[in-house]
Amino acid sequence: IALSSPIMRIPRMDVLVARDLIDIGVKELYELQGRSAESLFEEIKKMSPETPDYRLAYLKMAVYFSEEEDPDPKMLHPSLWEN
Repeated sequence: IALSSPIMRIPRMDVLVARDLIDIGVKELYELQGRSAESLFEEIKKMSPETPDYRLAYLKMAVYFSEEEDPDPKMLHPSLWEN
């Protein structure tokens, strides 16, 4: 399900992060708009405390992608969102 999720339309999205989002009820890109990546990460950690911290960068990138009408391809690298 995660691989065919609309969330996987985000370039360089990690399928495990897509799975995390689906697990907390986020199935469509528009559901990320206006959300805080940190609060999404907290929800994920409540369900799966062992979730690695690197996934927060992917969540930040996903929120950016969902909110931008024409996302800058240069911004779609998880390493840019690590802080």
